[in-house]
Amino acid sequence: MRSTRLWITLSCCLFAMTLAGWAQGRKPGLWEMTTTTTWQQSPFPPGMAAASPSANPFMASGLHTTLVCLTQEQIDRYGAIVPSTRGCQVTNLVKSAHGMTADWVCNGMMSGKGTLESSWSDENRAVGKVHFAGSIQAGPNPKPIEWTAESTSVFKGADCGAVKPMAMPNK
Repeated sequence: MRSTRLWITLSCCLFAMTLAGWAQGRKPGLWEMTTTTTWQQSPFPPGMAAASPSANPFMASGLHTTLVCLTQEQIDRYGAIVPSTRGCQVTNLVKSAHGMTADWVCNGMMSGKGTLESSWSDENRAVGKVHFAGSIQAGPNPKPIEWTAESTSVFKGADCGAVKPMAMPNK
């Protein structure tokens, strides 16, 4: 069960990161992202995901704020920060001057498909949405999962300080 929690925590965090969308004109640097995560189908028994939100905040439904370091390489390749979970890849990427969309396909311990959407009206703010449905291996049996995360991101400055950029996924 601990392995399942780790995968779900990592996946949710990475999905939330996807929500910070930026185009070629976006600024690399530190962004503050506020995300609301809603589980349509959680692999946890009722109440369990919320039992330790301080240890694993992305496991629980609700509002979460995090700092994200966006690199120029991420902007150039995807127009957004995208998940880099092992066994998952970004497909069908479409970038425009004011947004991006893509699919996120996962095979392995976590299997399923998500949709990624990000849009922006200026260089200092972005909004995004991720929806994922699939399953995650929890012991001997896979458990169904589905969630939606919506976010708003605000540029804080060019220096990321101690916040490290996420690894980019394979194409």
